[in-house]
Amino acid sequence: MKTVPVYEAKTKFSELLVAVEHGEQVTITRRGRAIARIISAVDVEVSAEAQRQQVAGTFARLRELRKGVSLGMDVREAIEEGRD
Repeated sequence: MKTVPVYEAKTKFSELLVAVEHGEQVTITRRGRAIARIISAVDVEVSAEAQRQQVAGTFARLRELRKGVSLGMDVREAIEEGRD
């Protein structure tokens, strides 16, 4: 759990929200005392599973798109050609 003072929370709010989206809890303090806690509104496991499904779907679409497409040369030749 991350603990930050009020001033830092105000100046880095967007960064704190990203951390919370990734499952971290943030406690905001004033003069060393905890006054608030930011937690994810979405279950982290649900969002992680949704993200895995999205990535799997993206790879499936990429595999579908590349069917029948070839470089017309082997990989080594393509690399050498790209260096020119």
